[in-house]
Formats: sequence, structure tokens, C-alpha cells
Amino acid sequence: MELLIIILVLVVVLVLPNIKIVPQAKSYVVERLGSYLCTWGNGLHIKIPFIDRVSNQVTLKEIVKDFDPQPVITKDNVTMQIDTVVYFQITDPKLYTYGVENPISAIENLTATTLRNIIGELELDETLTSRDLINSKMRSILDEATDPWGIKVNRVEVKNIIPPRDIQEAMEKQMRAERERRESILKAEGEKKSAILIAEGEKASAILRAEAKKESQIKEAEGEAEALLKMKNAEAEGIKIIMSAKPDQKIITLKSLDALKDIANGQSTKIIVPSNLQDIATIGTTIKEMLKDEKK
Repeated sequence: MELLIIILVLVVVLVLPNIKIVPQAKSYVVERLGSYLCTWGNGLHIKIPFIDRVSNQVTLKEIVKDFDPQPVITKDNVTMQIDTVVYFQITDPKLYTYGVENPISAIENLTATTLRNIIGELELDETLTSRDLINSKMRSILDEATDPWGIKVNRVEVKNIIPPRDIQEAMEKQMRAERERRESILKAEGEKKSAILIAEGEKASAILRAEAKKESQIKEAEGEAEALLKMKNAEAEGIKIIMSAKPDQKIITLKSLDALKDIANGQSTKIIVPSNLQDIATIGTTIKEMLKDEKK
């Protein structure tokens, strides 16, 4: 009975602690007598007590590290603070364990020095507008540098670019001036278009008024001509009627007096009858001859 208890104790003390279950997306680096032995993947594993040990437990998931802002100097000697986010993944647990001491700190320092080198080749304006260029260069350099450490750098993102306060104020003034300039241009263009439309409207209105006046004058002239023609036709028709009636000398004399009244244009209603009626007859005869000539 005592032997059985001893065996159970040995099993609990020696065997159970050496049974390891590696979860998904994890890897265990195992050493035997201080030397690298193997890398355990997910599943059940047993190690030899006092001889084998798990030196490192490595996650295979993608790791995101947000590093603190780093002071960098641009090509035009402007000091600014830039912080980056690095997305990386451990591809080789052995190299990650034995390749470098404190890999996360190594990646942070490598990121800072790489960022300083890249920004040192750019001016302030280029730095503010070239995030994609900075990201791609840093990812390429970091991925190559961390390859011996069993690390794959998937991407690098510049999170914030913080220029000095005086530079920020100058940039804000510049942006405000640019907005005001664009506003002035848009306002001027609007006023120009409005003036053009008003001028075109006035031009079209003047043309329409001129055309209307011309049409009115043409219609008025045509009306006067038509009225004059009708009046002349009426006069001619009246003469024809008189001539066809074969008027005697007295009627001709009276018509002559009416004609004299018309000659006066209605300015006087008085008719002076000559004392010599023979003169009146003479005038009537003359008018009769004129009527005959006009009829011919």
C-alpha cells in the first residue's frame, strides 16, 4: 500500500508537470540540457523531467506594437514628433528565441533609427504628404532587418506627425489664407458670371425692343400707305361717279368752291365769291378740264 502511494506521488510530482498541451497559434521552444531540442506545435507533448525544459512560449498571432513618439529632424532642420505602429508576426520561434535579446525592444529601436534616416531625407512638406512612402520604406527595411530574428513585418503605419507649435500655427495661417483666397476666387467668378448674364439679358432686351420698334414702324407705315391708297381710290371713284353723271356748269361751280375750301386745309370757313360770276364759271370750266384730264 505504501509503495502504491509512493508511485502515485512520483507520478503527480514527476509525470504530470511534464505533460504539456500546446494551444492553437502557440509554439513552445524546448531545450535539453541547455541546448535547443525542438519546437512544439499545438497538441499534447511530454518532456523528460530535469532534462528537458520549455525555454520560451511564442505566439504565432500577428502582434501590434504602438511605439511612443520619436523626435526626428527633417532635411530642412525642423524637429517633430512621430509615432508609429508596427504589425509583425513570428514565423520562426527558434530564431525569435535565440536571434536577439528582447526582440520587442530591438524592433522599437530599429523602428526609431529607420524613421530618423527616412525623415532626414525629406523636407517638412514632403514629410506631411508622404505617409505612404514612409510606411512602405519602413516596412521594407524592418522586414529585411528582422528576418534573422524569425519575425515577419507585415506593415508599418505612421500614426501621428506632430510638428512644433510655431510650425502648426504657421500652417494654420497658411491654410486659412488659402481658404480665403479660394473663397475670393469663387466670389469673383460668381460676380463675373452674374455680370455676364445681366449684360447678355440687357443686350437681348435691347435687341427685342429695337425689333419691336422696327416692326411697329413698319406696321404704322404700311397702315398709312394703305389708308392713303384707299383715300386716293375713293377720290378717284368719286371723280368717276361725277363724270359719269355728266354734271352741268352749276354743279361744277359748286364742286369748284368745295375744292377751294379743301385747298385752304380747313383753316377758314369763309368763301369769298368773286363779283364777276363769269370768273367763277371760268374756274369751274378749268376744274372740269382738269377732271377730264385726270380721268384720261
